[in-house]
Formats: sequence, structure tokens, C-alpha cells
Amino acid sequence: MDRKYLSEKMLVEDSFEAVNNLFIEKGWSDGLPVIPPTVSAVEKMLSGTKRDPSEMLAKIPPSWGEASIEKIAVNAVMAGCLPEYLPVIITTVEAMCDEKFRLGEIQPTTHPVAPLIVVNGPIAKKLDINSKAGAFGPCWRANATIGRAIRLILLNIGGAYPGKLDLATQGQPCKYTYCIAENEEDSPWEPLHVERGFAAFAGTVTVVAAENPHNINEHVGINGEEILTSICNAVMNTGTNNVLFQEGTPVIAICPEHAATIAASGFSKQGVRDYIYENSKMPLKRFYPRQIDKYFPGWDENRLVPITAHKEDLIIIVVGGTGKHSSYLPAFLPPSVTREIKE
Repeated sequence: MDRKYLSEKMLVEDSFEAVNNLFIEKGWSDGLPVIPPTVSAVEKMLSGTKRDPSEMLAKIPPSWGEASIEKIAVNAVMAGCLPEYLPVIITTVEAMCDEKFRLGEIQPTTHPVAPLIVVNGPIAKKLDINSKAGAFGPCWRANATIGRAIRLILLNIGGAYPGKLDLATQGQPCKYTYCIAENEEDSPWEPLHVERGFAAFAGTVTVVAAENPHNINEHVGINGEEILTSICNAVMNTGTNNVLFQEGTPVIAICPEHAATIAASGFSKQGVRDYIYENSKMPLKRFYPRQIDKYFPGWDENRLVPITAHKEDLIIIVVGGTGKHSSYLPAFLPPSVTREIKE
């Protein structure tokens, strides 16, 4: 394809090591080796979408760099993506740049937060995005590279370099890559995208400003109420943003074995949400006086504190394989956003 490139072109010594040394020196890397974004590699990546490479999707904070389709493709090459992943990456960028998601607050905060990408619909299986055993971990190209491409975009276009414009006090491993699919096949309930009004056959991306998964070990409960009690106990945490600010969309990622037992006890997905919300409330006395004055001024001393202000903000998904480990993902303050994936 003979066309004018928007991105700067550079001549570099023809070696993998030279390219990576340059990218590290320039601050264009996440610290791991990158795939050199040659003209031919970027052209191949762009074959994954019908959209014009010069199209500007948004400006990404905090440095407000312009995210064109071409620049997104460059970062996707660097991350090791396949061209067929590009529509998912583009949709994720669009979802993150929705005003409701408040990316301008997420990027520079001291909070250890990263955009979690949850993919739903048949496209997840088509692209082999892992939703089962080890979904939050390594060894799946789609999960690892789609999530990594988003991080490189946040770094290279958005300028969120740690210690400079990304001020996370400690950070978390989810800032390398954070992409999963919901395990719709083993879920007894309707998937996230259907809950949100999309057709079951639609492919969607949901972005959530989330922390790392916090494990919930439950091997003893034999009915839904017992398992949900353990989940409630695990999420009763006085140090999360959701509790302190009463905002955000925390995620409960329930493993298939737990989900099957809970559903067999008659709980719908909304029933799970209702139970967790009502039974994970904490007495105000768990907070010390200075906290109460700052976060809960005027609250009656007998009032219970929920894990976030509104029960509908609690996201319930099924993730994982064999075993009885679910997880809790506390969130930052913005709401989640779901977008349909387009070619």
C-alpha cells in the first residue's frame, strides 16, 4: 500500500537488539522486548481493520497524544498482536476514551489501577481469548498481547510513564497486561454483555478501572449461601476506593464450580448481586474517627457501609477453570464502559 504515514519513520540498525535498545532509551517500551514496528509489519497489522489508518479516535491523557488507527496498529505490532486482534484493541481504546470512563483520572492517579478488558460474545472464542484456567495469567497470546498493546498505547500515546505522569505509588502487575474473556460456556447465567443490552451473538469489550484480582478461597461450602458468605467476607475491606468514596464498579469473578453451586441453590445473577451487596455491608465503627469525618460525614453511627453506593455497580462475571477459587477486583472511581466491536 503506497500511502503517506502519519507516524514518524526512523532508520535504525537492522537488528532486534538495536531496535529494543532505542525504544528503551526513548521510553517507548514497557520494559519487555518489543517487536520492531517496521513499515511492512504495520501494513500487515492494518489489514485487520477496514478503518482508515489516518482516522483519529481520540486524544489520550495525560499528555493528550492523538490516537490514530495507524498509531494503534504500531503499538499492536510492538506488543506481538495478530492483525485479527486489531478491532478489539480499537474498540478498547474507544471505550477507554468515553468521557464516562474518566481516563484522565485513571492514568495519573497514585492508585494501582489499570483498565481491565473483558471480552464477550463469539469473538472471544474465535480469537482464542482465554476465559478458563489461568485466564488472568500467562500463556495465551490473545490475552497477553491485546492487554499489552493497550498498556503500550497508554504509555506511548498517553504518556503515562511510571514516576512521571503515572504516579501509582506501587503499581501492580495488571499494568503490564489485563485482558480476559468471560467464561460464557460454563456460566449458568446470562453474560455481561447481554445484561447490558447487547445481543448474545454480538462481540463486545467492557473496560473496568480495576486492581489486581484478590483470591477468594472457598472449598467447604456446599450451597450457594455458604459460598456467597465467603465472598461477602472477602470483599469487606475498609481500604478500597469503592468503600471510601462510594463510587466505582468492583468486579466479582466467580469460578465455574462456585457459580454452579450458587445457581443450583436458586440464585440468579441479580440474586447474587443483591446478596453480596446486602451482606457485605460494614458497621461504621470499623472505621476510625478521622476516616469517618472525611469519608462519611453526617452518617448515623448505626448506618452500615456498602462496598459501593449502588448495587447495580457491582459487576458479576464467571471466569476460570477447574477448582474452587473465585476473586474480587476492587475498582477505582469511574464507571465501566461496554462497546460493541466493529471491523
